[in-house]
Formats: sequence, structure tokens, C-alpha cells
Amino acid sequence: MAATTHTVTNQVPPLVGLDVFAADRVLSEAVERHIEPAVLPVALVELGELGRAAGSAQAQEWGAQANAHPPVLRTHDRYGHRVDEVEFHPSWHRLLGHAVSAGLTDAWGRPAGHVRRAAGFLVWSQAEAGHGCPLSMTHAAVPALRTDPALAAEWEPLLTSHTYVEGLRPPGEKAGVLFGMGMTEKQGGTDVRSNTTRAEPLAGEGEYLLTGHKWFCSAPMSDGFLVLAQAPGGLSCFLVPRVLPDGARNVFAIQRLKDKLGNRSNASAEVEFDGTWARRVGEEGRGVRTIIEMVAATRLDCVVGSAALMRQAVAQAVHHSTYRSAFGGVLIDKPLMRNVLADLALESEAATVLAMRLAAAYDADTEEERAFLRLALPAAKFWVTKRCTAVVGEALECLGGNGYVEESGMPRLLREAPLNSIWEGSGNVQALDMLRALQREPGALDAFLREVGQARGADHRLDAAIKGLLTELADLDGIEARARRLVERFALVLQGSLLVRWAPPEVADAFCASRLGGDGGAVFGTLPHSLDLASVVARARPVAS
Repeated sequence: MAATTHTVTNQVPPLVGLDVFAADRVLSEAVERHIEPAVLPVALVELGELGRAAGSAQAQEWGAQANAHPPVLRTHDRYGHRVDEVEFHPSWHRLLGHAVSAGLTDAWGRPAGHVRRAAGFLVWSQAEAGHGCPLSMTHAAVPALRTDPALAAEWEPLLTSHTYVEGLRPPGEKAGVLFGMGMTEKQGGTDVRSNTTRAEPLAGEGEYLLTGHKWFCSAPMSDGFLVLAQAPGGLSCFLVPRVLPDGARNVFAIQRLKDKLGNRSNASAEVEFDGTWARRVGEEGRGVRTIIEMVAATRLDCVVGSAALMRQAVAQAVHHSTYRSAFGGVLIDKPLMRNVLADLALESEAATVLAMRLAAAYDADTEEERAFLRLALPAAKFWVTKRCTAVVGEALECLGGNGYVEESGMPRLLREAPLNSIWEGSGNVQALDMLRALQREPGALDAFLREVGQARGADHRLDAAIKGLLTELADLDGIEARARRLVERFALVLQGSLLVRWAPPEVADAFCASRLGGDGGAVFGTLPHSLDLASVVARARPVAS
């Protein structure tokens, strides 16, 4: 019998049992905007099924279990033979299997494939973010492999399969495979041209033996990897299978798994090659150019993944405030809390709209859209991933002490939040990449300006921000030291232009006032009080339509 002093009141019901896709009005609108009518009905059915699964108690339990039981490295079997296998909790495999069956590694050949996949990735990774790494790497390997038609014909059907097959065996015996990537080494990190892993040619066409050590290898339990190594003709890209066609294990010594801040359910490893068989992908000496399309695709997933973390955090904050009472009323009705929630909702909506616009550019695959992506993608990767940590931290605070407790799920989101800003090139790398594009590819700036120009004249603060961006570009003195400021302006102008075109007036007005017009503070909750903040918050509330 409960003690009379322990009556439980004023507690918030769990956010469970909803359709994560349908409850996200911003994402649903983006899908309807970017997918052609002939494909849209099928896409909506797919995303609805995935959204209901992501919001279920079962998926939430899988996510909690996968994070509570991180992967374990098993280097040897009981007899002392090297096996170099990574063991995962069954919940990890359930999450990954559901994602693969939902097509989250299949974008390159389906109608509106990138928008459908990005929306699905945004929905499903809200159940658990860690297993997004192998999904992202597998999806992103396709454009790199297409530089070699023979390799693409062999591997692409397996990479884009909707069948998840657990365990290592020859690829020819599997209905689907996963891929990882190994670029960085301890002496160089992001400076991959300083890699020292050697590739020695064999007699067979395109065959090599690799010797070296990769400091970060993503998804080490995968069936194959794209890696960089120094061949006689320079830095080159190689495909390293875990299991050779005859069934023998390739030399792939996993030295240890990284003990990471977050992303606990996912394995990241240090691996050694010592006579490891590999196939060259692309030409010798053009390794970076070959693998860069894989990097670009994973950068988009960093944007989408951060948008997913923001959406989940904001949904939890709005949900909590809808049910929690304090100081004589429900939190969501308090003007100050409403300001905080609206500010967070703006950031989440801007991230989602931008992520989905980038995915649509991939689907269009025109020269104009490729030029647009050349600046828009690094700008989005820089800005959205950096805003993620701030958004999740503030959303956690909306739950007060309850948010600081593991059972709320918010600490897991907060630990995950910085990851996408670091992976696939940190902030400085994105900024330098944008400078390189501005200097070498003038068509990229023209395409970017045509994109944001579609909203010109609709909001004077956006117009002024575009003019200020052009002024900034006209002054090249000390451009590298100013690169972060420049990239931030690119991202904000692009987000503002998209919201002015597609978001409700109250959202676009609040964004332009606070992000472009200077009428906002350095912390969340400093929006002008005269704005329609209640409508902004209501739009973010996770209630199925």
C-alpha cells in the first residue's frame, strides 16, 4: 500500500504511442512539397508506418536497451584464433533491421529516393541515433563505387537491399550488406593526405595489399569498407571486404573500440591492416576525389541527424510543458516558457526545412542543384550541427530536474548532440571547404544566390541580410579568419529564405526578426514579445493530425 505522503500528481505522461512522422507538421509539409504527386501516396504510407513504429513503446525500449548495453569487441575465439568481431545487443539488430527494411540505405535508384530516405532517417533515428552510422555509410558508399562500374554492379544491389543479414560471411551468400569507412589516421586526423597506410599492387588488375593503422573506422562490424591508402601513384581509394570470396577472413585487426561521449550503441574502432587484400576504386592518386561523394552524402546525414535530435528534444520539451503545472498554471501558457519553446521550435523547423531542401537537390541531380549543394551543404553541416547541442541543452532545461535524469531520455540526446558537428569534418573543415568552393567554383555562388533570391522582396530583414552577405564577400581581407562568420551568414540567409517561402507567416516573421534582424538575444527565449509565439509553439506540439 502506498504511503499517504507519496501521492503522485503533476507528472507528465510518456510521449509514446504516436506517429512520429504525422505528428511533425514541418516534416510532413516538406515531404508533400518535395515529392511529386505520382510518388507521394506510396511515400506517405511508408513514412506513416515508420512513424508509428518509431513512436511505439517497443522501439523506445529497443533504443534504451541498445544504449544500456554497448557493443563488445571479441578479438579471439576460445582457441586463440583472431576473429575480430563486434557483438551487439539484440535490440541493436532489431533497430538496424527495421531501418534497412524501411529502405534507409536505398535512395539512389528510387523516385524521390533522397527525400523519402531523409524523411525516414529523420523519423527513425529519433528512436535511437547510434545505429544511424552504418545506415549512413552504407547509403553513402554507392556514389563512390559508381566510379567503377564493375564494382558498382557487384555491390550496389546488396548495399541498397531492404534485407538485413546479421553476421560475417561471403557477400555472395548474403541478401544485403553494410559498409563502413576508414579515412583518418592518428598522425593526421582530418588531414587525410598525410595518411601513411601503404597499398602495394598485386598481379591482379586493381588488387592491392594494404599495411597501416586507421585511427577511426566507422561501423567495424560491416561487410566492407572504403578506405584511403598511399599507392605508387598517390593517395587512392580502396574497397576492403571483411570476408573474401572463398570464405576466408580478410586481415582486419580491430585493436579497440572507442569509448565515446555519446553514440554509445554504435561501434567506432581502431583497426590495423597487415597484408589486407583490397580492390582499388577509381584511379590511383585520386582517392580523395573518389571518396568525396561518400563524404558529402554522410554530411547530409549529419544535417538530417541533427534535425532529428532537435525535433525529438523540442517535442519532449513542448509535451512536458503541455502537462506540467507550476506557479498557478500550465507551463506552456506562461509567457516566458512560451518564448523559450517558440525559440527552440524555430531552430528545429529551420533545420528540418533546410535538411529536406538539400535532399530534394540530390533527387533533382541537375547541374544547377549540384552547384547549389556545393555551398549549401557545408554551410548546413556547419550551422545545423552546431545549433543542435544548444537546442538539446535548452530543451533539457525545460524539463527541469526531470530532464537531467536518465529515465527521461534527455541526457542521451544531449550526449549525442555534439557528434554530427565533429564527424565528416568539423566546423573549421566545413568553413575552409566553403572558401575553397567560393574561390574555385564561381557557379556555386551564383546558384546559391539564385536560390535565396527566390524570396527577395518578401521580408526586408532577409533582403538586408542578403545584401550584407554580398558586402562580406566583397572584402577578401582576412577571409580565412572570418570564415566561420561568413558560413554562419550563408546558413542563416538560406534558412530565412526557405522559411519566408514555405513556413507560416508567424514562423518566418519570428525567424527573420531574431536571426536576421537582430531582435533577439544570445540565449533562447529572447524573441520579441509582440510576435505570435503561441502559434509557433502549437505548430511544434507532437500531436498527430
